[in-house]
Amino acid sequence: MHRSISWVIFAGLAALFLFQGVPVRSGDAAFPKAMDNVTVRQGESATLRCSVDNRVTRVAWLNRSSILYAGNDKWCLDPRVVLLSNTKTEYSIQIQDVDVYDEGPYTCSVQTDNHPKTSRVHLIVQVSPKIVEISSDISINEGGNISLTCIATGRPDPTITWRHISPKAVGFVSEDEYLEITGITREQSGEYECSASNDVAAPVIRRVKVTVNYPPYISDAKSIGVPVGQKGILQCEASAVPAAEFQWYKDDKRLVEGQKGVKVESKAFFSRLTFFNVSEQDYGNYTCVASNKLGNTNVSIILYEISEPKSSTLFQEETTTALTPWKGPGAVHDGNNGTSRRAGCIGLLPLLLLHLLLKF
Repeated sequence: MHRSISWVIFAGLAALFLFQGVPVRSGDAAFPKAMDNVTVRQGESATLRCSVDNRVTRVAWLNRSSILYAGNDKWCLDPRVVLLSNTKTEYSIQIQDVDVYDEGPYTCSVQTDNHPKTSRVHLIVQVSPKIVEISSDISINEGGNISLTCIATGRPDPTITWRHISPKAVGFVSEDEYLEITGITREQSGEYECSASNDVAAPVIRRVKVTVNYPPYISDAKSIGVPVGQKGILQCEASAVPAAEFQWYKDDKRLVEGQKGVKVESKAFFSRLTFFNVSEQDYGNYTCVASNKLGNTNVSIILYEISEPKSSTLFQEETTTALTPWKGPGAVHDGNNGTSRRAGCIGLLPLLLLHLLLKF
């Protein structure tokens, strides 16, 4: 027992001595070496194998200078470290639920012919990307400057990219943790996507909403003509952030909801003024005013009178069209038609008169 403990201590000192010098993977060319570097993801299990032969009398696994296993005896208190195999050809252990602090060198130490030899393997722990800090949603006035931040961790270090989620945006707008936009425009509003990737797992994505405020801009307003007694609608459309508030005026007098015969209806991007029974007093110039905290704009719209089509005139036109005979190719006229007979008789009178004159 004393000799076994002494050998383990010696093996540990030998491993420590080797680590302080030039890194080696095996004690000598004839001795079977341990595995090459072992790469696992955080949370998985790592298996460390060491090939041995019949010359080996004692074996041990060490982590840096700490002894994990010596033969079948466990020397560490970590329940995640278990012995997998101790045969004449292989000595292997497993580290379960691997974490980043498990990364580093591990040494397989053996004794042959009273001479300890070592072989080293390096455990690499990969960690999925994780975004640990990202900017909050931001609201800014048009023309201002913004800086968006996206910080992520992982092993290996993740690559950070920013992308503008917009039909007009093409490709990435930044491949850095920070995204700087100077003199921002309303077209640059929307969501910006931060993606962190390192090929260990699927990219992690987070989004930041950027709201660009700007004063109202009236995009559509048309004057219309309506006959007296008919329904008339004036409409005013405006784009703004925050949404515009609308007001209607006629001759400096504000029109409000509830006035007799008039309805004012306003939504986020338009306002509608409805006259249910247009009178002479309703004709004239109207002003639509759109405003928000950044400013206001207005436009003039005219409600003018037009003549209503008369039904008698329309009936006369339709009757004339219906009675006019078709004179196109292949037209056939009814020989019994009285109108045709009269037309034929009238056409013969000039010939008879000419004949009588020639006799005299």
